[in-house]
Amino acid sequence: MSHLILLLSLFLAPAFADGGGQESTQNLCSNDVSHKRQKRDWIWNQMHIKEEIDTPLPHHVGKITSSVRNNNAKYIIEGEYANTIFKVEETSGDVYAFERLDREKKAEYELTALIIDRTNNRSLERPSKFIIKVYDINDNAPVFVQKVFNGSVPEMSPVGTSVTKVTAVDADDPTVSGHATVTYQVTRGGEYFTIDDSG
Repeated sequence: MSHLILLLSLFLAPAFADGGGQESTQNLCSNDVSHKRQKRDWIWNQMHIKEEIDTPLPHHVGKITSSVRNNNAKYIIEGEYANTIFKVEETSGDVYAFERLDREKKAEYELTALIIDRTNNRSLERPSKFIIKVYDINDNAPVFVQKVFNGSVPEMSPVGTSVTKVTAVDADDPTVSGHATVTYQVTRGGEYFTIDDSG
């Protein structure tokens, strides 16, 4: 009986060992698959450019970069003003502006980044939208909203009586400190009238 138990245990031991090996192989395969399914992401610097840059064109705006590793990869941009005002260097992903931009005409541009295989034009990554923002410079003078403001005041009114209100606007970006701030000054008649910053 002891011989039978010994033989039985010898037969069972390789079976358990083989089963364990199969499980470890499956684990290795699943680990390998999960390792290959690495998430890819678009990566780029924040896209921005100052308006009215007076250096020679083109002006560097930023860089679109994908984590895709493919020797045949080619960057493309699409959208309004893509390949006219904005162009991308197809191998590096560097984006350039080929015109001087005016924030007061258009403050931001929405484009789409793509990366394709140049041999078959197949997409290597899902397209991604990005925005190029145009930074303001203080390049606009305030202008009055109308040519003439009429005012009147009764005679013998006390000092400080309101006569009229004038309004001027500045097209520069009001979120940038001082760029759209308007102050007023009486240039003629200052001996009789004063004006405050509200107009």
